[in-house]
Amino acid sequence: MLTGPVVAARGIPVADLSIAAASDLRFALEEIGRTTEAQGLARVRLTFGSSGQLAAQIEQGAPFDLFFSADEEYVQALARRGLVRPESVQRYAVGRIVLWVRAASPLDVTDGLTVLVDERVRFVAIANPAHAPYGRAAVEALRSAGIYDRLRGRLVLGETVSQTLQFVQSGNADVGIVALSLAVAPSMRSTGRYLLIPASLHRPIRQAAGVVAATRQPAQARAFLALLNGPAGREVMRRYGFALPGEPLP
Repeated sequence: MLTGPVVAARGIPVADLSIAAASDLRFALEEIGRTTEAQGLARVRLTFGSSGQLAAQIEQGAPFDLFFSADEEYVQALARRGLVRPESVQRYAVGRIVLWVRAASPLDVTDGLTVLVDERVRFVAIANPAHAPYGRAAVEALRSAGIYDRLRGRLVLGETVSQTLQFVQSGNADVGIVALSLAVAPSMRSTGRYLLIPASLHRPIRQAAGVVAATRQPAQARAFLALLNGPAGREVMRRYGFALPGEPLP
């Protein structure tokens, strides 16, 4: 984010705020981070990864101030162990998954999940379900559609949902199941096509955040959470396809 001096505002000293976030939040949090810096709340440093891997880093003492998980259970588990401040835990969104292909692909994503069994499909990219909530949702959707066993040998696993998208962009996979929030980003609109996968095919991707217990910047961390869950932050999240607390799925 910004590297120059930031003017203090709201009576909170300017500091570096280190945020661990699920990779589906890349574009949304980068935008909200710019607002945070412009308002003088903090210099924001974002580290993206899979929710499970980031939770493990926090367990091992990684110096993060805030944790945004794509699965609320990771945050709640850390809170139960005293590694995230329990009173700070709050849900911020529900994610959605989509089928995504390159713009030049001959595959028609409007056929839905049945396109995955097309004979032209060699590899299907999903995030690793062992530690990526979007990968677990992808597996659930494939099972619900009755095609998981047919595709099992053709699945390519990305460490994060962002890497999953990169596999399809690079041609290493023909189609991917990725986060809607990545597919709708302005930089992605001309590079591919997507179709929203029905939410009924998988458990809700409930996402939550919390302030890391060891933070030295509790005021800034809470201010960032307040901004994200306030009117300006909710508008950004809505634009990236997230369903927000108290709102129906898009």
